[in-house]
Amino acid sequence: MPHPSPPSRYDSPWKAAIGHAFRDFMDFFFPALSAEIDWAQKPQFRDKELAGISHGDVPHSLVADKLVEVRLCDGNAGWVLIHIEVQAQRDVALARRIFDYNYRIHKEHQRPVASLVVLADEARNWRPCIYHYARLGTELSFSFAIVKLLDYADRPDELQASDNLFALLTLAHLRTQQARHDPGLLYAAKWQATRLLYEHGWRKERILVMFDVINWMMVLPEPYQQRYWQAIRGARRERVMFWIGEVEQSFIDKGWKKGRKEGLKEGLQEGRNQGLEQGIERGRKEGAAVLLERQLVRRFGPLPQSVRNRLARASMAQLEAWSERLLEAETLRQVFR
Repeated sequence: MPHPSPPSRYDSPWKAAIGHAFRDFMDFFFPALSAEIDWAQKPQFRDKELAGISHGDVPHSLVADKLVEVRLCDGNAGWVLIHIEVQAQRDVALARRIFDYNYRIHKEHQRPVASLVVLADEARNWRPCIYHYARLGTELSFSFAIVKLLDYADRPDELQASDNLFALLTLAHLRTQQARHDPGLLYAAKWQATRLLYEHGWRKERILVMFDVINWMMVLPEPYQQRYWQAIRGARRERVMFWIGEVEQSFIDKGWKKGRKEGLKEGLQEGRNQGLEQGIERGRKEGAAVLLERQLVRRFGPLPQSVRNRLARASMAQLEAWSERLLEAETLRQVFR
């Protein structure tokens, strides 16, 4: 019986990668604009404010949006906002929506706003970059910067050789689209992307972030995912991927094993499916707790046992809330208030 690949997920991978390495994003996709930014001044992400002015009818084809405050090198003491959108499907209303966002952000903050769009769809000739209308003597023209991922489709060697993590993310995105839910093709592409993580001399943190990004985006059916973990275990024994799997593999693999075990006890396909889903969800929660604990230790130092116990008992909703508070919290107490 065939095992078609589940729907791919692009939202979390792109948001995580841009949040982790915004300068790399600018250097790779918009190098001329990146050169105008004063990188000595740390960019500030203001996504929560962007959520407050989002449209309620934004289509699902909108994959990821970010709002970043930067300073420029031109000597102007003020700051500029950069609004980033990644668009996964063709949308005839995109140009109008970018204009609306730009205007509303500018009105809210009274600051210049640059709109940058990554077109991650599969329509090669669809390249909206301007919104224009003219009626009864009134004319409006609004243009914005775009980059098209398909322009990199014929340059796989260049993407593989680049040390910029967005070259790898672009390659993973394109290969996921090209696989078209063929699990064999997607498995081969995912394994190649995983091995590329170690060929650039990146630091441990970047490798683990990109490992998460690849797993979020390139979703394999369970038999192929098991094959993927087996390949990683073999690479770890060879010391090829000695960082991957220290935490990540354990909790994800544990979730799948629990799911299969609970499902088999039911003896029915429905029971197996339900048990698998429950196992994966439990594994996901345990993994979220481990990752949050690691972030807390990195930020505040060794944790008291009471905090570790609280993390172990927490629900997924609590873990998500604490993770959001960690972004702005100055003390451990503020995270758990």
